[in-house]
Amino acid sequence: MQDDARSPLPPLTPPAAPTAITGIDHVLIGTRDLTSAAARWEKLGFHLTPRGRHIGWGTGNYCIMFAGEYIELLGIIDPAQFTNNLEKFIATREGLMGLAFSADDETACAAALRDAGLHPDGPKVLKRELELPTGTVLPEFGLVMLPREETPSLSAFVCVHKTPDLVRQPEWLRHANRATGLVSMTVVVDDPVDTAFGWLPVFGPDRISTANLVTVIDTGHGHIRFTTKAGLAQLYPALVPLPDYPTPWIAALKISVADKARCRDHLHFANILAFKTGKGCIVPPEEANGVIIEFVQE
Repeated sequence: MQDDARSPLPPLTPPAAPTAITGIDHVLIGTRDLTSAAARWEKLGFHLTPRGRHIGWGTGNYCIMFAGEYIELLGIIDPAQFTNNLEKFIATREGLMGLAFSADDETACAAALRDAGLHPDGPKVLKRELELPTGTVLPEFGLVMLPREETPSLSAFVCVHKTPDLVRQPEWLRHANRATGLVSMTVVVDDPVDTAFGWLPVFGPDRISTANLVTVIDTGHGHIRFTTKAGLAQLYPALVPLPDYPTPWIAALKISVADKARCRDHLHFANILAFKTGKGCIVPPEEANGVIIEFVQE
């Protein structure tokens, strides 16, 4: 069969971003009570890492690790110290508050961002304490901060793992709900197309596509979906009425699972409200610290 020149087959992998960003590294969820949030996500069937604390800051975290990315539950453990504006976010709500992109090298990524006409801050180094049973260790990260005005409708930065073996141990990758990784995050905006096009300097034109309800950025590893309030209601009709926060706000995570039946069974026996779908199930935001979770077996 000859290829149809008018409808070329899509590439197996997306073209490289002009800014050396390789995908989504992790997403951040702001919580008002870190301990109770950890218990909640364990009940959802996730295996959490031991608690971490950012050195010199008043924030701590628990992480949900996958093979290529992770979810960070973030909370304030010392309000007298620097909290990076977390207190302002949780004064309004809990939920998804931003994401970190991955890169192979923070210095090269910062240079590529500047070459693309952007204005990153860094690279910098951040360490945090991680309380392992064998003692406290200090994972290290290279960070490149992105100006808010250059990341439309999202708070984002670049994170490069300098000590990956400390934060991605094999037993932490096994989850009772059979979760295997992040597929996408969904952001509610007024104009999805205009918002996505604002990311052209970061990802280039070949990474942006428009579907029925969403405009999608392929980050190279994971997708960012932009939709309207009406679009979100159509994506998740079982959850109506949905929260009605001022735009922009990050509403949902799509998470892949290895076995949708086992995922549904876990949620059922844990007394977690979930709505069955063809590919898995949907957990409403009141069950997950303000986050809609869509579990899917692709």
